[in-house]
Amino acid sequence: MLRIVSWNIRAGGGKRAAGILAQLLAWRPHTIGLCEFRGTAASQWLASELAAAGYPHQLTSVDRKRPAKNALLLASRFPLSSVSAARMPRNRERWLLARQQSKPALTLGMMHVPNYTTPSLKYPFLNSVLNMLKAWESSPALLLGDTNCTKRDLDEEKPQGNKFRREHDWLVAIEKRGWADGFRHLHGERREYTWYSHRDNGFRLDQAFSCPQLTPALVRLRHVWGQDAGQPARRAALSDHAALILELDPQRLPQVG
Repeated sequence: MLRIVSWNIRAGGGKRAAGILAQLLAWRPHTIGLCEFRGTAASQWLASELAAAGYPHQLTSVDRKRPAKNALLLASRFPLSSVSAARMPRNRERWLLARQQSKPALTLGMMHVPNYTTPSLKYPFLNSVLNMLKAWESSPALLLGDTNCTKRDLDEEKPQGNKFRREHDWLVAIEKRGWADGFRHLHGERREYTWYSHRDNGFRLDQAFSCPQLTPALVRLRHVWGQDAGQPARRAALSDHAALILELDPQRLPQVG
């Protein structure tokens, strides 16, 4: 099995970095993708400790000139190489495309989509991702991260009407291109939420999409709220987002080397 964790760790981790590290290691993934990773001391310490713990292969989208800006990290037990593609989103700190030399080899697209308060950034970003999907279908590919998108009603604890219609349409467009929303593929219309607003309204914002070739290998996906050992259990102990943990069974891809 290949286990992959995708997690928005909130504002670079800060004082929670040690707890985040302990929780990541307890999940025992092969590959880790982090949103809101930064070039700040806490995030850099976390990356260093992950390398020492068996995740030496790392790629990041951090802008060294603006270390406090939210970015991404991929850390893996397998070699990673950066991949470029036409029509990549312009928000480079929010997008990371890599080739992982696992078995099977995977193309990983890690993303943190801008939120709805910056429509001039968000919707071009979403369009760029859609335009790239076709190019990834020739080999196993996985797209994951904090999409800041939900399907109307289904991924919203309290219905939002047409407020996020364009986000809903984007998710539908991904499926029409043959890609599977991992959670829906495995769990149908089950309702789970990975982030809560200040009004305590739940949304499933953190997602993973598999290309048609990879979908048969997707065997497990769950959302887990990270907990800080020795502290009282609570939903947002380590982050305001739940982590997404998925597992792939390479044996279900007999034709893939």
